[in-house]
Amino acid sequence: MRDHITAPAPPVHEHVTDAIKAPALIRLTPNTVLVRFETLKVYSALGAVRHLLETGVLRRGQTVVDSSSGIYALALAMACHRYGLRCRIVASTTVSDAMRAQLEILGVTVDRMPPTDDLLLDQHRRVRLVQELLARDPDLHWMRQYHDPLHHLGYADLADLLRRALPGEPLTVVGSVGTGASTGGLTRSLRAHDPRVRLVGVQPFGSVSFGSERFTDPDAIIAGIGSAIPFDNVHHELYDRIHWLDFQHAMAATVGLMREHAVFAGLSTGAAHLVAAWEAGREPARTHVVIGADTGHRYTERVFTRHREALDPARLAPAEITSLTDLAPPWATLDWARRPAVPVPGPRKDPVP
Repeated sequence: MRDHITAPAPPVHEHVTDAIKAPALIRLTPNTVLVRFETLKVYSALGAVRHLLETGVLRRGQTVVDSSSGIYALALAMACHRYGLRCRIVASTTVSDAMRAQLEILGVTVDRMPPTDDLLLDQHRRVRLVQELLARDPDLHWMRQYHDPLHHLGYADLADLLRRALPGEPLTVVGSVGTGASTGGLTRSLRAHDPRVRLVGVQPFGSVSFGSERFTDPDAIIAGIGSAIPFDNVHHELYDRIHWLDFQHAMAATVGLMREHAVFAGLSTGAAHLVAAWEAGREPARTHVVIGADTGHRYTERVFTRHREALDPARLAPAEITSLTDLAPPWATLDWARRPAVPVPGPRKDPVP
């Protein structure tokens, strides 16, 4: 009979944000590790709110406002709940009824955009409404998750966790670009200890962040993965390689992740897993860290109920291109080589100063 080994007692948390911010680390293959979150952006929201309170920019009882397509809204609401702040969210048309109900129960004022399939229009509407609210109430504090670099700060804690969990392993971070805060903040913190850490970003077709705005993907759920307007928190010079995937490839990968590893995760996690599997085959000596931003609940109808339609991920591979002029769906990859941003033609579309 094996000797009984007493496991250490689990910590008793003072607030739910402490319980959910730490991810589960799951080794999917010998050189692929999934960093699975319930909601990734708790790191960003907690780090930003703490910094603003400590520096006196915010005071308890004040109201913060921001625009969100989903998981940042909930993370900010929970951070405000913890630190005694009020919260107002200008919510994307993609925010689900379940998410809106959670926000309202937490006391958040939710301004929801009218339905539209044009996510560029949706983002412009949200920015305009935030600016109108600020003009009416100067005491509101705009969190500016897309533009304020303080949203990178919270990911230093995640970098410390990964360095302890994966000591000595050469790392490649693989994740959706989105606002740029998670992949950028995490990689910058990791590179402070090891400049050889690689960063691979995932984009949908139609996102302006890495020059695919000339394409349209009618099924794409761009929110949280790409952007229809430029984001200042996307620091292009941090990225070693970029992959662009269409919805069908991301869906195949998300369903495949559940089928192969029993992981119920969001669309960006599936897309990052598909990319990481390809990258890991090319560089087997490196550990590929897949950022799993959220669970799959908000993708149930759009992705998981359609699982019989999903392509076989094992049959998918990208076209390797050397220039953005060669970019084309359904899956392409380019060695970005830590270059600065691609120029955006014409005037800046985002009215944020």
